[in-house]
Amino acid sequence: MNRIDQLFSKKKDHILNVYCTAGFPALHDTRRVMKALQAHGADMIELGIPFSDPLADGPVIQQSSKQALDNGMTLKLLFEQLKDFRDEIHLPVLLMGYLNVVMQYGAEKFVQDCVQTGIDGVILPDLPADEYKTVYEPLFKKHGLHAVFLITPETSEERVRVIDAASSGFLYMVSSSSTTGRNKDISMQENYFKRIHQMQLKNPTLVGFGIRDHESFEQACKYTNGAIIGTAYIQALQSGDDVDMATKKFIERIIT
Repeated sequence: MNRIDQLFSKKKDHILNVYCTAGFPALHDTRRVMKALQAHGADMIELGIPFSDPLADGPVIQQSSKQALDNGMTLKLLFEQLKDFRDEIHLPVLLMGYLNVVMQYGAEKFVQDCVQTGIDGVILPDLPADEYKTVYEPLFKKHGLHAVFLITPETSEERVRVIDAASSGFLYMVSSSSTTGRNKDISMQENYFKRIHQMQLKNPTLVGFGIRDHESFEQACKYTNGAIIGTAYIQALQSGDDVDMATKKFIERIIT
């Protein structure tokens, strides 16, 4: 069973998925960050593939992506960094990136390298679910790799069901139609969370965008299985503390 499925079979709520940019803060910090997240209470890790034009990301994650690229980060190097990471990391790990990077790398090689290194799923915000179903799904299913898709408050019920059918592992609920890191009051989205919950979809749901502290985490978890936090964690890594201490303080602030 895929590690994402194993997690959701054992834990039904308050799942904490933390996003970090590969190659940030320093080029070879990727594994160090992942180990710190595992040690201090994250349930899942979402590794961002640095890209020069990350459309869904706000300024903080954009800057971390630029810094990682300036550090020399590439997708090829990321897979090299991840070699044998399963010897020390047991959490589910997803790669989050953009289709252009995958196409340049080669879709089949990308999927094969994901599976060979131990990646459990992929999030590609600019890959339409319909294109995935017709072009990429056989490749992903052949290798047992999950593809996670996004919905927003404006996504129609009909479209939500289409995206839910295409998605595997979980459904990524974007809390608002904006980029990551916007300090919107997530409590204003309760009707949206409730509506999706009442649809009784195939996939578990995690909320992302705007989750930054204990209060917003609890609000996001009220009608979903958990939340995804990215911008606030990137900011924590910029605090000046070492990676382990910054991660410890950050997760404690979210879950307690």
